[in-house]
Amino acid sequence: KLGDLSGRPDYALFLCNSGAEANENALKLASFFNGRKKVIAFKKSFHGRTAGAVAATDNPAIVAPVNFNEHVTFLPFNDVPALEAAMNEEVCAVIVEGIQGVGGINVASDEFLRAARRLCDATGACLILDGVQCGYGRSGRFFSHEFSGIKPDLITTAKGMGNGFPIGGVLIAPKFQARHGMLGTTFGGNHLACAAAVAVLDIIEAENLMDNAKRIGTYLMENLRPFEGIKELRGRGLMIGIEVEQPIDKIRDALLFEHHIFCGYAGKHTLRLLPSLALGQAEADRFLEAFSAVMSVSV
Repeated sequence: KLGDLSGRPDYALFLCNSGAEANENALKLASFFNGRKKVIAFKKSFHGRTAGAVAATDNPAIVAPVNFNEHVTFLPFNDVPALEAAMNEEVCAVIVEGIQGVGGINVASDEFLRAARRLCDATGACLILDGVQCGYGRSGRFFSHEFSGIKPDLITTAKGMGNGFPIGGVLIAPKFQARHGMLGTTFGGNHLACAAAVAVLDIIEAENLMDNAKRIGTYLMENLRPFEGIKELRGRGLMIGIEVEQPIDKIRDALLFEHHIFCGYAGKHTLRLLPSLALGQAEADRFLEAFSAVMSVSV
């Protein structure tokens, strides 16, 4: 079911419990595949809080000394020349989010992802697309990297996969040969988690939630652009970053406590919108009205 909806019916699937675990196993598979250690990640990336996943996360505050890994290099996001300069036959994997979530809703350009695919092919490195936040229909496509037309070697997913129930997974390209005992998990693929995940896929398909994410996301972006005080709008579908000129904390708190609308944030100036994929136009209008009221006071 996942293979069909994601357009990757030929990929294998390893089931686990979280996004961090998915990224851990993707990095491990890449290293098993080519026998290399070096990983290229990107500024403002977030891939998890455990071992290899946190080592590839650009946030020193959550990287304990035991997690530090000298094999990880961080490059500027969307910088093709920097990636070209760093790639060589020692690189094990390039790990990148199709849309950076925690980093502030920064969209990987189609040019950048195509360059990453080309350079990985040329050097024998594996391309890992982290779809934990930006996957499962949130961008208007099943995985956000589909806009670029590339096929990653490994795709990680979690979060929306179980609609709140803990489940994660790694989609694995056919070139990887499974070996008994290579990967393992205690609770990954348990019956309840799989039932939740299948139900999510059924609803995404039956209710055309990817089309809804695209339509309502476009509506929100079009209606947010005229607002004064917005420095930049970023995102795709129902994954939207609103960067404002003033500190975001007062805006976020006013939306929550005065209008009962919960939003995420990134840094000191960016509001993160990741609503339900079933968001309707009435709910979108309610947010726009609340945001207008808050901005009129804050600006």
